[in-house]
Amino acid sequence: MDRIIEVARKAGVDAIHPGYGFLAENPAFAQMCSDNSITFVGPSPSAIEMMGHKTVARKTMIDADVPVVPGTELIDDDAELARRAVEIGLPVMIKAAAGGGGKGMRVVTDPKEIDGAIRAARSEARSSFGDDAVYIEKYVEDPRHIEFQVLADRHGNVVHLFERECSIQRRHQKVIEEAPSMALDDDLRERMGKAAVEAARAAGYWSAGTVEFLVDKHKNFYFLEMNTRLQVEHPVTEMITGIDIAKEMFRIASGEKLSIAQEDVKMHGWAIECRVYAEDPYNNFLPSPGKILALRIPNGPGVRDDSGVYAGYEVPLFYDPMISKLCTWGRDRTEAVDRMKRALAEYIVKGIKTTIPFHQKVMENKDFLAGNITTGFIGDKFVLEAGEVNGELQDVAIISAALQTARRKRDTVTPEGPSGGVTDLWKMAGRRSRWLT
Repeated sequence: MDRIIEVARKAGVDAIHPGYGFLAENPAFAQMCSDNSITFVGPSPSAIEMMGHKTVARKTMIDADVPVVPGTELIDDDAELARRAVEIGLPVMIKAAAGGGGKGMRVVTDPKEIDGAIRAARSEARSSFGDDAVYIEKYVEDPRHIEFQVLADRHGNVVHLFERECSIQRRHQKVIEEAPSMALDDDLRERMGKAAVEAARAAGYWSAGTVEFLVDKHKNFYFLEMNTRLQVEHPVTEMITGIDIAKEMFRIASGEKLSIAQEDVKMHGWAIECRVYAEDPYNNFLPSPGKILALRIPNGPGVRDDSGVYAGYEVPLFYDPMISKLCTWGRDRTEAVDRMKRALAEYIVKGIKTTIPFHQKVMENKDFLAGNITTGFIGDKFVLEAGEVNGELQDVAIISAALQTARRKRDTVTPEGPSGGVTDLWKMAGRRSRWLT
């Protein structure tokens, strides 16, 4: 943080947008910006702190009559924590109070596993956030993870930009998102949207933020947490609403009012995002760092790829392994899926393993196509078999195709003539014996 502020002061900048990494939700960094007369393009430090601490956020939502998952306050004593877990009724989830991104979370289904899960959650929370405080929530079985994008300015105006379906996850981290959700009808969408707006108001929030909910099979919804930053999956919302969320963040940070009212927000079509990770989907999504030897990014109608990598780029081991956000838009879900299939087929990343094969299989999965997805989709309804796509055989196929292409080029590609210019293809047809051997 000190280094960033130092660079900002030397460069004479007047604002910092923190992206969507850890510093985007760090109240100390937001305060440092303010202390150095630099505008933090995000919410206030107090709002970040309030919503970043899960038990404080829970109480804030309860006071605002926003439904929350049954659970506990912070409990320091592990024995008492274990007792309350049994009292609430298994399964439960042990969660880091300062958590996020799936860190410091453990699901417990067996009483014998409670003590070990508590120790593991505390240890991961301490290493990830510098805070080992944990609490317990009732584990909602087979839920959908649905979030609402909100925008709020410093003048009391708050709107939501509808929902995103984020149920397909691994290790409690999202891998595929779409907007809107097939699970919501107009009534549920309206009720959840109002709850999201009230959650932002209760937090005294301004800037872009995301209110996350769990939705059970009976269509009951519960507040999960609020992400006080720009979300990785913001492009799908932008694609269906036409609203530039990052631009609105800058307007709000400049003290301007929102450029839109709730009645101005309309949905158009369907959008899907596949997070392309440098991970091996055939080996429990383990990171696959290394150098990208070749890269071909898809494009075309309705395709958007947000990425910062290139051929020759070294994917490090020490940071999040996401290398791009591939999004497609269609007039309906079927068209969005079809465009995603095409885009994934065109996406080539050589040198490292990626989750592209995983996404391709999901786009063909009957449960996904029917909208029958929950947070347990990976492992329950979808298993990626290593034999389905053999990496070595795929490489052999690519080499074989390249050789075939080279042979065709030998017979058809125009060589240079004696003067160095390219010889006309029609002339080549009559001069094969001269130029080709």
